[in-house]
Amino acid sequence: MANAGDRRQHHLVLVPCPYQGHLNPMLQLGAALQSTGSFSVTVAHTEFHFPNQSSPPHFDFLPLPDGLSDADKSSRDFVSQILKLNVNCKASFHESLTRLRERTDRQDEIACIIYDGLMYFAEEVARELKIPCIVFRTCSAANTSTYNEYNRLQEEGFIPLQDSKALELVPGLHPLRFKDFPLYKFEGSEKLLPLLKRSNQVGSSVAYLLNTIECLEESPLMKLRQEYPVPFFAIGPLHKIAPPLSSSLIEEDESCITWLNKQAKNSTLYVSLGSVASIDEKEFVEMAWGLANCEQPFLWVVRPGLVRGSDAIDRLPNGFAEIVGERGRVIKWAPQQKVLAHESVGAFWSHCGWNSSLESISEGVPMICTPCFGDQRVNARYLSHVWKVGLLLEDMERGEIERAIKKLMAGEEGEITRQRMTDLKREVMHSIKEGGSSYNSLHELVKYINSL
Repeated sequence: MANAGDRRQHHLVLVPCPYQGHLNPMLQLGAALQSTGSFSVTVAHTEFHFPNQSSPPHFDFLPLPDGLSDADKSSRDFVSQILKLNVNCKASFHESLTRLRERTDRQDEIACIIYDGLMYFAEEVARELKIPCIVFRTCSAANTSTYNEYNRLQEEGFIPLQDSKALELVPGLHPLRFKDFPLYKFEGSEKLLPLLKRSNQVGSSVAYLLNTIECLEESPLMKLRQEYPVPFFAIGPLHKIAPPLSSSLIEEDESCITWLNKQAKNSTLYVSLGSVASIDEKEFVEMAWGLANCEQPFLWVVRPGLVRGSDAIDRLPNGFAEIVGERGRVIKWAPQQKVLAHESVGAFWSHCGWNSSLESISEGVPMICTPCFGDQRVNARYLSHVWKVGLLLEDMERGEIERAIKKLMAGEEGEITRQRMTDLKREVMHSIKEGGSSYNSLHELVKYINSL
């Protein structure tokens, strides 16, 4: 590792999107770059969901006034929130950067701005201030590539998506079906489509970063490199490359690790549908009884807001706790990376967000895939159909749930799936070692930024 005192240190400004699944990889990227000794890091973050400034301790934080009302902040309309942030934050970011440049000397000048593609106001400001910028997408390469096809699919009459074509393969995007598209059954798609198109434009950006791995997504990455005229850097899984840090917006219940210590190796199902996805009360009840009837130990994350319109942990069905006893543990939020690394965890029932998918692959934990919206459907298709390290479970019915859990955790097919995941983990972990693709990409990125 380079010594920061041995050479000139440049200043990076990171602009994350203010949701857990976007914040984590952006801070991990900052920590990975900072650890090379080449950069100091400032995180320009909206006041909305502003993170704990004590963790990570070595970043400077720049609050951006965002103009969101209380109603905006409590809304479940994430597309509208993001659109408003892009309008409201541009002027405050421009002003904050101008002041920041005035305060810094030439030894700590801003080398570039790295922004989440959904926070495209940062690219506009960087262009106006003539600061190099780099776009960072926190989703998979496969999902990113779908965005570039929307215009073509609209012209060919496939969008709006029709239920009658749900199971048909999308022309030019094998192996995705129309039902795997982020737009499929998404309320408010008339606002989402323009947002996705805008967020995927590089504009004045001089490079494109993705939290992925060459061995996982060789074909989608090749497609993207042909479509964009800028260098591509696949640097993942970032949570394994970066120094350890905690950036959870929800308090983690560490006591679950003590409970996991009492369970047998590979015996426990970890269940979490992420920080944003929600289900209705009927689906929640079916989940509960599927878990109660499966006869496997389980750790179930039931965060506030998981069930639409209620604090779900108080809605567990009558008799559930008596049947489950000590075999199950229900908590509000888990230290997920620690849980997946625990030897007692034998499978992960997930919404298949990209961070969760990468974390599960990195620990060799096979998955039950229940995508809820957006890129989760693309990820689930790759996990279950391409890499074949997960089982797709879309029918939230207790019998189907019980069968899926038993198939993955106690059946022959589960053993085969587990072995595939173990093999995939080996490839992924090789990529972050010296000479591996992600290791090389990180060091090439450092050289590239220093050359700007």
